[in-house]
Amino acid sequence: MPSRTPAAPAVHRIGFGLAAVGRPGYLNLGRDQDLPPGRGVDAMRQRAHALLDQAWDSGVRHIDTARSYGRAEEFLAQWLERRGERPGLVVSSKWGYTYTADWQVHAEAHEVKDHSAATYERQLAETRSLLDGHLDIYQVHSITPDSPALTDTALHRRLAALAAEGVTVGMSTSGPAQGEAIRAAMEITVDGEPLFRSVQSTWNLLEPSAGPALAEAHASGRMIIVKEAMANGRLALGEPRIDQVLGPVSAATGAPYDALALAAVLHQPWVDTVLSGAATSAQLTSNLGAATVELDPDRLAAMGALAQSPAAYWAHRSQLPWE
Repeated sequence: MPSRTPAAPAVHRIGFGLAAVGRPGYLNLGRDQDLPPGRGVDAMRQRAHALLDQAWDSGVRHIDTARSYGRAEEFLAQWLERRGERPGLVVSSKWGYTYTADWQVHAEAHEVKDHSAATYERQLAETRSLLDGHLDIYQVHSITPDSPALTDTALHRRLAALAAEGVTVGMSTSGPAQGEAIRAAMEITVDGEPLFRSVQSTWNLLEPSAGPALAEAHASGRMIIVKEAMANGRLALGEPRIDQVLGPVSAATGAPYDALALAAVLHQPWVDTVLSGAATSAQLTSNLGAATVELDPDRLAAMGALAQSPAAYWAHRSQLPWE
């Protein structure tokens, strides 16, 4: 599996995720101000490539994408071809959701979930057609406790075969029972060997409930990748309660809310990589500033007051518009 990174906060522990720039519609707040007019394919490709250039030149060495992120794998493949050799780059992608929006911002359905072996075989072939030779981590997208990916032994065999080729097999999680899904996945073995070697989960100041299970996964040798560190933009844009908690910390440290949110993740000892989902150059610059933000235990504890119940957080997230 990709080498683990040091515990101290640094830019190389911040990855760049393409969820926000691989398709015209997503559920991040503020997209009407962030994206190029029209959001055509060429404009979005140019934006993605510019951000990939900036991320690489700034020291980012982990790029994350997925089959369901519109044309994100395609954009990344074109960038990889243009940039040439990139020593130390880690590329992760995910299968299990199929993009169905047909490049529409307000589609009836943006993606369809299916964790069957047939979908895995189809999407692995699609990913390989674009990223073959670059794919380091391939993850089941958004496992929940009821996912057939936890019980389908034939699928497990197929995933183990991919791992035998040198690709790290992992899983991402979502929903209010992330901890349960993580622990169930850690129990899965094939021929006595753990199947899932990386875990990508939502953890942020509003929804930290997966922390204990992620710590267990990290202690067992899994790579831990944190997504949605800014709660789909909620922590960056602020809400009255968020202002009340983060405002004093921002004033004391000089760090903007987005950098504080990412820094809070970097200060968790079980985190290997936290993903920036920036859609603009300014956002990426600000996000990367998290690498230099120092948070003492008192400030971390104060920021922890933002935590909601998992049920409340995910109910709110489910109501966010794709825009």
